[in-house]
Amino acid sequence: MKRRLAHRASGFALFVLFAHEVHAEEPPPVEVTVRGTKPSRPASTSMTDAEVRQVPGAFGDPFRAVELLPGVTPIASGIPYFFVRGAPPGNVGYFLDGIRVPLLYHIGLGPSVVDPALIERVELHPGGYPAELGRFAGGVVTAETKRESGAFHGHGTLRLLDAGAMVESPFADGAASAMVAGRYSYTGLLLSLISPTAELGYWDYQARFGYDLNRDERLSLFAFGSYDFTGEKRGGRTATVFETQFHRLDVRFDGRLGSEGTARLDATLGLDRTAFGEDGRVRDRSLGVRSRMSYRMGEAATLQGGTDALLDAFDIEASRPSFGSIDVDQIPVFLDLLPTRRDLSLGAYLEVAFRPFEALQIVPGIRTDFFSSKGENALGVDPRVAMRVTLSERVDVVYAFGVAHQPPSYIVPLPGFQIGGLADGLQSSVQSSAGVEWAVTSKLKTKWTAFENAFFNMTDALGTLHFASGDQTDFRRRSSGRSIGAEIMAQGQFGLGFSGFAAYTLSRSTRALNNQTFLSAFDRTHTLQAAFGHDLGRQWRAGARLALYSGVPDPELESSGARLPAFYRVDLRLEKRWTFGEARWLALTFEVMNATFQKETLNTRCDTTGCRPVTIGPITLPSVGLEGGF
Repeated sequence: MKRRLAHRASGFALFVLFAHEVHAEEPPPVEVTVRGTKPSRPASTSMTDAEVRQVPGAFGDPFRAVELLPGVTPIASGIPYFFVRGAPPGNVGYFLDGIRVPLLYHIGLGPSVVDPALIERVELHPGGYPAELGRFAGGVVTAETKRESGAFHGHGTLRLLDAGAMVESPFADGAASAMVAGRYSYTGLLLSLISPTAELGYWDYQARFGYDLNRDERLSLFAFGSYDFTGEKRGGRTATVFETQFHRLDVRFDGRLGSEGTARLDATLGLDRTAFGEDGRVRDRSLGVRSRMSYRMGEAATLQGGTDALLDAFDIEASRPSFGSIDVDQIPVFLDLLPTRRDLSLGAYLEVAFRPFEALQIVPGIRTDFFSSKGENALGVDPRVAMRVTLSERVDVVYAFGVAHQPPSYIVPLPGFQIGGLADGLQSSVQSSAGVEWAVTSKLKTKWTAFENAFFNMTDALGTLHFASGDQTDFRRRSSGRSIGAEIMAQGQFGLGFSGFAAYTLSRSTRALNNQTFLSAFDRTHTLQAAFGHDLGRQWRAGARLALYSGVPDPELESSGARLPAFYRVDLRLEKRWTFGEARWLALTFEVMNATFQKETLNTRCDTTGCRPVTIGPITLPSVGLEGGF
């Protein structure tokens, strides 16, 4: 009964791609020399826009590069729901300029929900992350938008399935600036040639206004949002199969605290909405207020602290005695999981970046969060510490430790989907890692890391999918878990004109449920990512990427330790660029994801005649794009 609900809610991307066999398109890249930069936080991985724009398979999208990092494995190739060091997708958080967002990508294999031209830096915090970030018991992905350039400039893309543009201009003698950007997909025009009954579309927008009140104070307004739609043509009309959207409006004030400090205040209005079928929808209207202070205390220490309050108003509607294709007897289950209610979260944090001498950086911090939902309350206290020890000009030792708490979460991030109530308590995790960063040469950097994460009272319906007794789609069931592993990453120039990166993760993730300990349903022992580019001359550049990971445990033969077959994927990219003067350029890009047409095995189906693998694909995405800027 409930299994159908799980497939519609957690696997909507797979439904769109595999039931209709639709190939979504991704945004084309610009240029790249992949270089490692020392992240602002010990034990985190930071990537700038210039470092990932030409990575094959990322389609010019900095967010897409997240899945290339060590410790990150998708639930299926190309699907943007990740396990991060064993933590399930529902426990991974996303922030844009400090604003929490429910997802990063458009439907299925679509592009990111923010124009790549706006992104300055993307950072992955797999564990022990800054005290400013909270309310997630897994990893956190943060992104920062580019600051105003002070000059009139723009950027545009034209591809087979969508078009996008961004324009920014200063005014008021440089005291103010305005930016608008957006993308619109005309996917339905081409999709109708493949599947006449299917509809697929998406769009997004971003608008930012900033004004310098004086030399030390600035007021800014940032609005952005995203929309996705999947439908089916029935009797001359298009019926909704899946629809999701989110919108944010952020008002921010930045100022100074004397000569050594800065302060920030901002308030954010949010609207999240997801609809399955035409008969119902889940909605979240939110108001968030945040404060942040940073003060430099001499040469040795910087103090940071702040507060974070969030009020969510959730509601759910079923307009007829069915919810999409969900039977009427499932509605009470759905209403209990996502009830109409108001949730409150109050948080405060304090952190000190302490450098007693040049070779040692220590960042201790603590965060406290109070949660209230359905009249039930819970408190989370999260101590954290990160450290960097510089042994020489080329060798650093890094360490991170942290405790994190989170309310019960849904199986994957979806707008408006937040399990209500705290009767069973908070999820929690204890995260630790230690590693060495070694610059082999001035242009080639490596990172070697060992990690161990412990999870308690977690709502991981995916990780326990095949091994839970009774109802496998009980999203509230709680389990504990453990993940250990080692990561190796190399970035930079490898010689003979090749630059790029390679990342390998060896890990083991287990779950404990009903007095049994077993491998997580999405445990992958080996994960390898490697991407390289080569300058061919005359502004031609070619690149290739290999993604390889071992299979997950076979649900039918788990007791014997059997696994599903391993999967590998090869992505290719070719770009020709023209420059006109110092600031104008044009690029033509050809790119293909899964150029070797590999299929991926996700399950095993057994009956009286034997067992057979259940495969998907091949999911192969070609891209031809024209991109330019001034």
